[in-house]
Amino acid sequence: MKKIAAGIAISALAASGLEAEETLQKRIAPPAVYEVAPGLGHFTDDVLFGEVWLRKELAPRDRSLITVAALISTGKTGQIPGHVRRALDNGVTPGELGELITQLAFYTGWPNAVSAVTEVKTVFDERGIGAVTASGVVPLTLEAAAEAARAATVNTAVAPTAPALADLTNRVLFGDLWRRPELSPRDRSLITMAALIAIGQPEQLPFHANRAMDNGLTRTEAAEVATHLGFYAGWPRAMSAVPVLERVFAGREAAPAVGVAMAAPDLRIIRASADGGMAGPVDRFTGAVRVSGLYQGDAPARIGGGTVAFSAGARTAWHTHPLGQTLFIVSGRGWVQKEGGPKDEVGPGDVVWIPPNVRHWHGATADQPMTHFAVAEARDGSSVTWMELVPDAAYHAGSR
Repeated sequence: MKKIAAGIAISALAASGLEAEETLQKRIAPPAVYEVAPGLGHFTDDVLFGEVWLRKELAPRDRSLITVAALISTGKTGQIPGHVRRALDNGVTPGELGELITQLAFYTGWPNAVSAVTEVKTVFDERGIGAVTASGVVPLTLEAAAEAARAATVNTAVAPTAPALADLTNRVLFGDLWRRPELSPRDRSLITMAALIAIGQPEQLPFHANRAMDNGLTRTEAAEVATHLGFYAGWPRAMSAVPVLERVFAGREAAPAVGVAMAAPDLRIIRASADGGMAGPVDRFTGAVRVSGLYQGDAPARIGGGTVAFSAGARTAWHTHPLGQTLFIVSGRGWVQKEGGPKDEVGPGDVVWIPPNVRHWHGATADQPMTHFAVAEARDGSSVTWMELVPDAAYHAGSR
């Protein structure tokens, strides 16, 4: 009986030992993680590598490219060697890794790129990988019409202020780097997109996301780049990229297919109202106010506006605009005031810019009517947030 019990105990110990060994084999995070932050160990093993890296929306090679790009872009040198090993295992060649670093020197800075070289060299040495040499292949030819449009934008927007930067952009960045055959155009775009998301530069993303899709990246793959980088650049930066990608996708859906002729959209004219427009709602305006010529641009445009005529003493309620507002004074005399600031008088031809989220009001002076044309952009479908009415005491307070 004792022998049976001992055998059961030994079997149990053996089984528990095997389970422990299997658990250790499944672990991917560094050992210290399980001692200091076991929750991080769980998410690393079960979610990041047990789920995200296995998703079919991006090939393992692509995931390695964008992961290494994110690590280099954000200066996470300690994590680079492990992911360079994984990248080599996933089919990224040494030459492609070298060119990835070269690409990122331009988009995230030379210090990050040079620091990455040191880390990558340690992996090359341990694997016996020799010096990378240039391919010797003829430089790629970029699409002429797209390049002409891009260069025209640079020459118009950059050259007047920074002519040397414009020259280097056209001659070196796109005239040389983007034509190098050591990376395919798709991979170059993929890496650049990943870097822009990782360093929090969504304003640069529309051009490069469109370029990536022109170079063969699918919508599903583009969306998966943001998903994957949530783990390597953080959720806030991944989430900031989503509305940018949404606008890119919508714009491409609205564009005609290549080779398909489409008639240009018709102009739209909002005719002047014979009756002077509609009365301004009493919860948004004080006094006699007429609103006319309301319009809203078609997506992807976000602009909208209208003409507002104030009788003497009439004004808006306090309000804000998520993306700001521009007022063009058509006639009469008016007042405009931000909270805590002076009350400024405006007249015909004056243009007023109200920055985003600044609480303010505007309207006619106490003794003269005023008409202005107002323009604002919508964010998430809303262009204004209305608040309480401006009381008479605040309205009649001193002006300058």
